Amino acid sequence: MTNTTEERVRGIQWLADWGEWLVGLTFARGIGPEELAARLGALPDLRPGPLTAQDAWSMVTETADGDGVARVGTWGDWTFAVEHGMPAGAERLAEVSRGGVEAVHLDPQPDHPPTLFAYAHDGELVCCFGIGEECWRGGHRPDHLLPELVAAGILTPEGTSTRPEGEPDEEDGRRTLAVLERRFGLCLPRHLIEEAALPAYVTCTA
Repeated sequence: MTNTTEERVRGIQWLADWGEWLVGLTFARGIGPEELAARLGALPDLRPGPLTAQDAWSMVTETADGDGVARVGTWGDWTFAVEHGMPAGAERLAEVSRGGVEAVHLDPQPDHPPTLFAYAHDGELVCCFGIGEECWRGGHRPDHLLPELVAAGILTPEGTSTRPEGEPDEEDGRRTLAVLERRFGLCLPRHLIEEAALPAYVTCTA
C-alpha cells in the first residue's frame, strides 16, 4: 500500500469514493461523546443503546419527523457523531462549539449536492462552503481556510476557482477533503461508520 493510499484510508479522503455516503458527520474537539450528543439535541429519555449503521437506519424510520439518530464515539483528538436521518449538526454547530470547542460538520447532501462543510469555534460559525464550490464561502471569517485552499491549487489568492466554470474535476472533492484532513487532523475509519456498534441517541433538530 502506498503512502497516498494509506493517508486516504486513515484520514477522511476515502469519503470521496464512498458511493453510500448518506450520513452527516459532526466532529468536536474539547468535549466527550455524551456531551456532543447532548449539544446535538439528544432526547434524554431515548437512549437505544449501541447501534450499528443498519440498526440506526431502521430506528430512523420509527422516529418522529425531524428527528434523527446519532451514533457517537472518539477517534484521535476528536469526538464524532455519525448522524442518520436529519443531521442536527447542520443546525447546531455553533452550539456544539460553545466554550472553546472546535466543531466540524460534513453533510453529504445526497439529494441536493454538493457536500457541505462548516467549521465553528467558541460559539461562532467561522466558515462554510460546498465542496466543489469553495469560491462561494460563508461564515464570520469566510477566508479562514483560503491559504490552505490556495496552497492545494483549489482557489486563487483572490478566492476564485482555479478551473474554468462548468468544468468539474473529479479530484476536486478529494483535494478539499485532504485540505480539511490536514488542517484539522481529521480521521475516521470507515469500519466505525459502517460496521461498529456505537452508543446512540435520538436527536431532535427542532
